[in-house]
Amino acid sequence: MTKTSLIHDDFLLTSKQARELYHRYAKSEPIYDYHCHLPPDLIASNHQFADLAELWLGGDHYKWRALRTNGVNERFVTGDATPREKFQAWAETVPHTLRNPLYHWSHLELKRYFGFDGLLDGKTAEKVWKQANAKLAKTRVHDLINESKVAVICTTDCPADPLDHHAKIRANPGKLKARVYPAFRPDKALAVGNPQGFNAWLEKLAVAAGGAFAAGGIKTFDDLMGALKQRHDDFHAAGCRISDHGLEHALSEPCTHAQAKSVFDAARAGRVPEAAAILRYGSYLMFAFGRWDAARGWTKQLHLGALRNNNARLLGKLGPDTGFDSIGDFPQAVALSRYLNTLDSTDQLPRTILYNNNPNDNYVLGAMIGNFQDGSIAGKVQFGSGWWFLDQKEGMEWQINALSNLGLLSRFVGMITDSRSFVSYPRHEYFRRTLCNLLGGDMARGEIPSDYKLVGGMVKNICFGNARAYFGLELAPEFSK
Repeated sequence: MTKTSLIHDDFLLTSKQARELYHRYAKSEPIYDYHCHLPPDLIASNHQFADLAELWLGGDHYKWRALRTNGVNERFVTGDATPREKFQAWAETVPHTLRNPLYHWSHLELKRYFGFDGLLDGKTAEKVWKQANAKLAKTRVHDLINESKVAVICTTDCPADPLDHHAKIRANPGKLKARVYPAFRPDKALAVGNPQGFNAWLEKLAVAAGGAFAAGGIKTFDDLMGALKQRHDDFHAAGCRISDHGLEHALSEPCTHAQAKSVFDAARAGRVPEAAAILRYGSYLMFAFGRWDAARGWTKQLHLGALRNNNARLLGKLGPDTGFDSIGDFPQAVALSRYLNTLDSTDQLPRTILYNNNPNDNYVLGAMIGNFQDGSIAGKVQFGSGWWFLDQKEGMEWQINALSNLGLLSRFVGMITDSRSFVSYPRHEYFRRTLCNLLGGDMARGEIPSDYKLVGGMVKNICFGNARAYFGLELAPEFSK
């Protein structure tokens, strides 16, 4: 690689100190992917992708949003165009993504996985298509994961999802070096505002919970709580040690068992509960989930602030998670403080990671985590990495700076992919280069010591070591040192 290429050895590294930090301390660290949306069935089957379009464009709402913004017809986005036509549409869109993180991500991924060192556009599309597909013809999912030096993958799984795929991965990992674990994401248990969807989901949950739940169904609120607890136990037995929640804001309203039951009963009967009642019901469940996590020694993740499903017309055609979500401007501090404090007051606050989708909340979350550190574990409550609309260079810098100013950057558990793609792991490289460039700049200006052992050790820990210690998941021997 030369500096005439966009993606060269010193990409994003603007000082000699940054280059030294990255190449000596960050580059070779394994990846601890404790939050992603990779499909466990594709890992279990060691899937082989038919072509670059299936691997690169399928399910990627970041690219879908860019395509639509570029005036591309939906037929070439999620429609019935051929894979080659869809890839051509994306290749012709890429030059229009300059200064969008997609431009950097796309070229990092093409370079790292397929050895393409040029710029993707309509004219180079055929070369890239052939070059990438030639490798994919002899590459499977496990190869992509191993090539990325991934030590841990935590998928995102609904309690109503069977854990068969995870069992298959454990029983027959093949040559896969990464340990793969489920993460407990019970968001649909809160969705009583849509009784039809909620009741359909309860049927699935009953089957997954098995036993008396499968035989008799989930008819009462106590049935629901019993089935959810059963699945929490099942996930723990499958190696799960992390839960995850996607919320507009923390749910922490006072709610009695009787109040929660009345909301459940209304939704079970097909009635939409009042908005205030829905918040109380959700709060009751979220407090229960927090106590269960603490009892099991899990880590809880709270992803806060997304405004989902904004375009009703296209949502009706294409469904959720297709590119119509945005940044919300919900108040966060009061409800979040009350949630954390309620659990902490009974010593039932689990290890917790807080993520924000609105940059206005960086200092809110950066300050909040300091209120609930109790000395039991380093960085017990974490301000999570730049997420979703903030997982780009500037968003990462904002998060790192806020955490540095208000907490201990040295105890940060690092980057996540938050992706459905098996070739998104260069996002960790992107984060590491950004981190090293910031710290290297500080060293060059004399703002922190020019001590590579001190600063480089912190870099290594943020890249991998802190997460390994924080989550405590079993790793393959080569990643356990």
